Amino acid sequence: MKKRRITLRARLTLVYGSLFLSAGIVLLGVTYMLFDQQLGRGGELDVHSDSSGGTATRQDTSLDNRNWVESEQKRLNDAATASLITQGGIALVVVTGAAAGFGWLIAGRVLAPLHRVTETARRIAAAPAADRGLHERIALDSRDDEVKDLADTFDLMVERLDRSFDGQRRFVANASHELRTPLTVGRALVELAMHRKSASPDVKQLGENLLEINDRHERLITGLLLLAGSENHVPEPQPVDLADVVAHVAAQSSPEAERAGIVLHAAAGPAPTTGDALLLERLVQNLVENGVRHNIGAGGWVRVVSRRREDDQVQIEVSNTGPEVPPYEIPSLFEPFRRLGTERLVTAKGAGLGLSIVRSITHAHGGSVTAHPRPAGGLTFTVTLPQDPEGN
Repeated sequence: MKKRRITLRARLTLVYGSLFLSAGIVLLGVTYMLFDQQLGRGGELDVHSDSSGGTATRQDTSLDNRNWVESEQKRLNDAATASLITQGGIALVVVTGAAAGFGWLIAGRVLAPLHRVTETARRIAAAPAADRGLHERIALDSRDDEVKDLADTFDLMVERLDRSFDGQRRFVANASHELRTPLTVGRALVELAMHRKSASPDVKQLGENLLEINDRHERLITGLLLLAGSENHVPEPQPVDLADVVAHVAAQSSPEAERAGIVLHAAAGPAPTTGDALLLERLVQNLVENGVRHNIGAGGWVRVVSRRREDDQVQIEVSNTGPEVPPYEIPSLFEPFRRLGTERLVTAKGAGLGLSIVRSITHAHGGSVTAHPRPAGGLTFTVTLPQDPEGN
């Protein structure tokens, strides 16, 4: 449960009202003391007997009159004091309420530019991709004060981020063209030389080696470009059942697993989600390929499972046999170009980007990926994604 917070505007209003109320109570107390002191000084009655020496009856009458006057005086003083406290308290409450209301309005006007900064930052943060929404600016048009300095600094920061993302997009687009073109041309030239009738066996063997190297470079470039783009967002998410993805990837990866002497098990349970089918296929394929290549060889196995959880999420779990992996090395597996060493590889086709791409695609789909070592050796990777709310 989210803890309810008190807004800055409400806190400022409470401070204004509390200060005004405290000052009013002090003022009312001082007024009461001065008023009571003034009443105590006045109204003293001095009744004297006449010069001829009055009788006892007249003395008693004078004493009664004095007592009545003093009683009336005390009654009037008490009434005046009670009226001062009651009426002053009511007036203090009314004026304090009015002061708090004016404080609320003034605080709202003072904090309005901050609300504008917050709303703009929230819209940028809620954009479907990190590079979307950066074109927005606060452009605060107000007096030159601290709030305007904050808004202008925020605009400058967003502008620099926007330029940085634009440069990244241009770089990815240019790299995709400049890096793929020579590899495509090189592949065509090698294949042309290999398929000549006059090509010797040595030329054909050299061509196969060059094609293998070229293929590895193509996979490396594809992985780099995918890593650069997949962490941003999924442009048009569509319903995808991970069961279909798991079954398709298992069928594609079976030949490689068989050549390595590894048994590939697939349990494709219903797991509806939303996203990009090609990216999700790449995610599962990278996990399966990682399980095949980092294995014990003949007699090993890889198991890939898709399932639906009870908390409106779906999972893909890929586990494999293999050498023991220290727990402290697991976080580094998701970093680009980080591998545990070639001695752990059954095949040497990896470029150290597979798990980095898995993490990027997972984050782009709003999910999480974890890994933990198996007691008997090998690893278990678990990818958790949001479930398609309309999936059956």
